[in-house]
Amino acid sequence: MTIHREGYKSIAIATIIFAIINLASFYFISATLPWLSWLIFIATLGLVLFIISFFRIPNRTKTFGESKVISPADGKVVVIEEVYDDEYFKAQCLQISVFMSPANVHQNHCPVDGEVVYNKYHKGKYLVAWHPKSSTENERHSVVIKNTKGEILVKQIAGALAKRIINYLQVDQKVKQNDELGFIKFGSRVDLLLPLGTEVNVQLNQVVKGGITILATLK
Repeated sequence: MTIHREGYKSIAIATIIFAIINLASFYFISATLPWLSWLIFIATLGLVLFIISFFRIPNRTKTFGESKVISPADGKVVVIEEVYDDEYFKAQCLQISVFMSPANVHQNHCPVDGEVVYNKYHKGKYLVAWHPKSSTENERHSVVIKNTKGEILVKQIAGALAKRIINYLQVDQKVKQNDELGFIKFGSRVDLLLPLGTEVNVQLNQVVKGGITILATLK
């Protein structure tokens, strides 16, 4: 396991706050209320460990396949339905959405090989990530990857806690399946918009792993 580069600053800040709080606790409280000092220590240590865990990148054997759409994120499948996309396709599409809780790995991956033909950031609200309107009203970053099988739109969507979406791709960039697409801090979701007729390989509420789980098979 390694730590994602987006986490260095957050972990450093959390560690400094941990040190300041516990030095103050030791100096002012420990002599009279040692149990309270220990409680503060355990609580703040737990917070630091959670921050470190949030930015973890586990070692994994990735899944690959020309026709396979690999999950771009860890989490749970919360949407499988036909929707009308008014951003790029202007047509009915198959949507598969993966909700990421704060406990999930938040590194995002390219679900397929191809070329980036669209990349756009949208300002928006911060509705909870499972809200039906979060796909179209929340802050989000949309990317379309095109290959011989067609085009796939990937949306990184902010949630009530996620206030920063990071996307590393650029238009005309060639990407490989499971290359890093971006990162979302502190809970959110990723939507995939796929061509109608795509075979779905997952079920609602199924737990999936980024870079491993096959969400769908392109025809």
